[in-house]
Amino acid sequence: MERAVEATGGWDAIELVAVGTGPGSFTGLRVGIATARALSLSRGVPAAGVPTIDALARGARAASGEKPCLAILDARRGEVFAALYSDAGERLWGPVVSPPSQLADRVGDLDDSPLGVGAGALRFRQDFINRGIEIPDDADPVHRVAARHICEAAAAAGGGDGDGPVAPIYLRPPDAERWRERDTLQEAG
Repeated sequence: MERAVEATGGWDAIELVAVGTGPGSFTGLRVGIATARALSLSRGVPAAGVPTIDALARGARAASGEKPCLAILDARRGEVFAALYSDAGERLWGPVVSPPSQLADRVGDLDDSPLGVGAGALRFRQDFINRGIEIPDDADPVHRVAARHICEAAAAAGGGDGDGPVAPIYLRPPDAERWRERDTLQEAG
């Protein structure tokens, strides 16, 4: 982090701390957001949260051209987090958590087939290709969330001018909660 800060001109040049807010893993989001909040407070600069899925779509916009964009993150457990964006970058729906086959069916029924990007698109490529969704080559950078897209989105949204704290986007309960429910049911049965 220090190298990145130095490359921008040092801490005095930092005007905003931007962080991806998910959806994503419970622990990963908490650690990232806590770090951003701590940096914001310690440096006296505002913090802004950006949905990670929005940053992914922002990076893919140039590649999607006139097509809508379907940003798909691998949610593990055989599911994906996804959101659909217009060719102008406006979020049309989502984020949602879904099995890839259900998402592919939902999107496959659209009039204009989107460009699918992200780790979820790569992992479940065949589900999406079978429904006419174009997925760029695995090595294409459109599949990665870039910090610069998080920063650009935060700045475009007014950069930390919101009324509330930076908060994570959780689309399902944490694994620990599911395990506790499972263990409670096993003890009761």
